Amino acid sequence: MSITFYYTPQSNATRIRWTLAELGVPCETVRVDLRAGEQKKPEFLALNPNGKVPTLVIDGTPIFESVAIQIALGERYGVEKGLWPAPGSPERLTALSWLVWGQVTLAATLFRYMANTSEYFPEEQRSAKQAEIALGELHNLLRILDARLDGRPYIAGETFTLVDLDLAAVLGWGLSWAKIDVSNLPNLQGWLGRTTGRPAAKTALAES
Repeated sequence: MSITFYYTPQSNATRIRWTLAELGVPCETVRVDLRAGEQKKPEFLALNPNGKVPTLVIDGTPIFESVAIQIALGERYGVEKGLWPAPGSPERLTALSWLVWGQVTLAATLFRYMANTSEYFPEEQRSAKQAEIALGELHNLLRILDARLDGRPYIAGETFTLVDLDLAAVLGWGLSWAKIDVSNLPNLQGWLGRTTGRPAAKTALAES
């Protein structure tokens, strides 16, 4: 078994670093300098034609898109460590639903809010109305997640899984950046503290 992890600090790759730390899986790390355009070099594009991080090569086969990477790592290494539900279990279906929800729905809405408020995007492309709509949707999504955590410590059930990791990684930067107060969502707030306080999370953030 061999894994090569291509990453850039303070990017989507951070949660994959956190995942690898939780799993205790050894890997070779390769830092990709986006400013220097290393992600556009032919040798990198051969691994990920999108020219983005994170990218993994597992036993010689490249895999990209963070959700796909999480599922692959969960299925291959996470079941025996209790970090991913067993095949055929109801918990596996729940995990897949919330993992994809975190990226397709939650993270996409955060990005839409960012695209209409952040100075990283040209002013002529930003819309105050679209920002207002996205912010309203964000608050609704957070209420949905808070309701999911009512009466259960983690998203897929009684134990921490890679689903919790993935969503907490999104919200860890998203809530701070968007300046969203979640003190009125006690289930979410408690879960976020439990999840981001894990030793592997601190290790991944320190290395990123």
